[in-house]
Amino acid sequence: MTRHLVAALALLAALAAFPPGAANAADEGPEQIVNGSFDAGLAPWWHTSNVTPEIVDGRLCADIPGGTVNPWDVIIGQNDLKLVEGESYAYRFYASAAPAKVARALVQLPVDPWTQYLSAAPELSVSGNSYSYTFTAPAGLPNAQVAFQLGGSAEPWRFCLDEVSLKGGAPPEVYEPDTGPRVRVNMVGYLPEGPKNATVVTDEDEPLPWRLRNDAGQTVAEGATTPRGLDASSGQKVHTIDFSSYRVRGEGYTLTADGETSRPFDIAPDLYDEMRVDALKFYYTQRSGIEILDSLRPGYGRPAGHVQQAPNQGDKQVPCQAGVCDYTLDVSGGWYDAGDHGKYVVNGGISVHQLMSAYERDKTAFPDGQLAIPESGNGVPDILDEARWEMEFLLKMQRPDGMAHHKIHDAQWTGLPLLPHLDPQKRELHPVSTAATLNLAATAAQAARLFAPYDKEFAERNQQAAVKAWAAAVKNPEVYADPNDGTGGGAYPDNDVTDEFYWAAAELYITTGDKQFRDHVLASKHHTGDIWRERGFDWGNTAQLGRLELATVPNKLPDRERVRASVLEGADKYLKTMREHPYGLPYNPPDFDWGSNNLVLNNMVVMAVAFDISGEEKYRAGVREAMDYILGRNALNQSYVTGYGEVASKNQHSRWYARQLDPSLPNPPHGTLAGGPNSSIQDPLAQRLLRGCKPQFCYIDHIESWSTNELTINWNSPLAWISSFLADRRPAASCRVSYTTHGSWSDGFNAQVTITNTGEKAVDGWTLRWWFLGGQNVRRAWNATVRQEGSVVTAKSLPWNAKIAPGRSVTLGFLGAAAPGPNPAPEVFVLNGGVCGR
Repeated sequence: MTRHLVAALALLAALAAFPPGAANAADEGPEQIVNGSFDAGLAPWWHTSNVTPEIVDGRLCADIPGGTVNPWDVIIGQNDLKLVEGESYAYRFYASAAPAKVARALVQLPVDPWTQYLSAAPELSVSGNSYSYTFTAPAGLPNAQVAFQLGGSAEPWRFCLDEVSLKGGAPPEVYEPDTGPRVRVNMVGYLPEGPKNATVVTDEDEPLPWRLRNDAGQTVAEGATTPRGLDASSGQKVHTIDFSSYRVRGEGYTLTADGETSRPFDIAPDLYDEMRVDALKFYYTQRSGIEILDSLRPGYGRPAGHVQQAPNQGDKQVPCQAGVCDYTLDVSGGWYDAGDHGKYVVNGGISVHQLMSAYERDKTAFPDGQLAIPESGNGVPDILDEARWEMEFLLKMQRPDGMAHHKIHDAQWTGLPLLPHLDPQKRELHPVSTAATLNLAATAAQAARLFAPYDKEFAERNQQAAVKAWAAAVKNPEVYADPNDGTGGGAYPDNDVTDEFYWAAAELYITTGDKQFRDHVLASKHHTGDIWRERGFDWGNTAQLGRLELATVPNKLPDRERVRASVLEGADKYLKTMREHPYGLPYNPPDFDWGSNNLVLNNMVVMAVAFDISGEEKYRAGVREAMDYILGRNALNQSYVTGYGEVASKNQHSRWYARQLDPSLPNPPHGTLAGGPNSSIQDPLAQRLLRGCKPQFCYIDHIESWSTNELTINWNSPLAWISSFLADRRPAASCRVSYTTHGSWSDGFNAQVTITNTGEKAVDGWTLRWWFLGGQNVRRAWNATVRQEGSVVTAKSLPWNAKIAPGRSVTLGFLGAAAPGPNPAPEVFVLNGGVCGR
């Protein structure tokens, strides 16, 4: 995310032109506020025209009107305050509210881009309180402004203010996060058969004794820690605890070492069953253009956003930015990208892809009705219904010539909180880009094969859009998003789209089998290059998506075995990083990126795919251990997933999950991933509290910290993918399956399936499941009872072939109806609940 960064950097460059004042505020700390006690009346305080302050009992008081939308719709402030670069200031005031309200207290630039040096959200009470904040000015400023933003309330209220003070010479604020006990664990828990590791923060150099206790306080395991030395990512000296050999299921376990006891955790096989559903349910409440039903999401119901109902200007007839185009488009629907009201094709692309990829990995794990969405019960897996909501939007972003608009959002930034249906801003289409066009080509090609069994017309529409987008991108290979186009929404610039070309070609080849796409794949530098970045893949680095798809989705690429081997190489790279990291983290750059948690998860996706390809337990174990970091085994000792763990993120940056600013609104729903530590700390709150932070400590769970605590659709998508992988309890089965197509014709084919028992015990009754690439169907079968739902086929034994002795085989066959495109042999077979060949 870089949505605010360009403006902030431009401001700092401009401010550098102001020299520090002649007098150093640190010498005497003079009072900067004039008439802060209101003894001289109201001057020089100013206010917006919709409020009339008065002096009551020596305080400024005002009746704040209801029905306003933004915090800045009602302001009381004072201008022309001098700030000195590098000086630390103490800002204090007394305030009250009747009824209680959350206000905004700012010290900022008084003109666009209104960059804030201090941004606070005091919770004002009826009885009144004194508030105190400290901040350091990053640049000299002769005309700073203090502002109390008081708008955004539906009902009127009364505000009183007194004792306002701003003085230099304050000791720099020292922020000490509450990290709890020094024993750090996965607070959700550990899988019985998986690795179980914890981290102890300690200055001791020698091994320390540890004890594992159950919920009754009984010691059930013990051992000695392993010293790991200094962890550069946290600045801490740490030891590790490995209690993997303990496998007894239970709740409320704790670990004790060095006089500290961890937060509680469970040992259970179903830890991720709810998380994978919650991570996917997140997308319904991110929907644009539809009412969110409280009956489906209690506490999260809201009117439809951006549907041409005042004050919305809506998304059904959206014009372009001035000078970009002379038409309007209906771009309603889709998901709001993050905590704002923007919708971006490049973020939507990777997000919807990862949802569809999770489904394509195991088409039996996502039934209709799973997510409790309006489409539940329509005979289509809910995960595909949710993906379709975004795909319909992406298709609308395509011009008749095949190019796709990069994004659509408000003309200006809006404040927090602001529900989508109350957004009054003008909506604008931004220019087309090659990156957006290729995101559409890739995801539409993927959707074409996945929706073929359920809606052939929609599948065909996607395939046509994908081919058209590809041709347009080939014709316009260097149409890049403007990095300065960041007003009202993120710019998302990307001046190297060779990776998007590779991903799109891979998806199109898998879906169509056409030579032009195969040839582009084979010729791309990304096909054989080392694409496994230490920092992981994301919306701007998508070659990995193409490589993973070619490795896992059946296709006839000539060098596919090399592709699959390269995924193992990437996974080994991340495993090595994880083994060397004291916190067991498969991500260890010297500085952490914006959205680092999603990069950690995407590195885990590579390890998970390596397990699917090879069946080697080290890769699955790596994913299981790496998840510990996300759920509490980290320097801050907190879970980054809302609702999971005793201490978890709950104040992610959002305009409608904004309980921290408005108690009538909810926190983000369970299963929402926080962006996580970000060394660049671009927002004012993080800059005030986290200056000089070590990478793991560059995070604060506060709604105003948009650079460390944002939520986004493309951060929740790898959480959904990985939690689905971790919830997969299908064991390895002692079997081998061969699938052979003996003949094919224009509308059909003849296939034979042979099941071999490779175990030491006889199979007595069998059920075999597999799934086709797209819209193929079984017409007539023999030697088995066959049923098909969507692309998933279930074959059950008959009385005469139910038993398969060790080393023996049974064969079944069928006539199939062909579908457009290739018809590769299925590669995943599940016999009696176990995966053959794993």
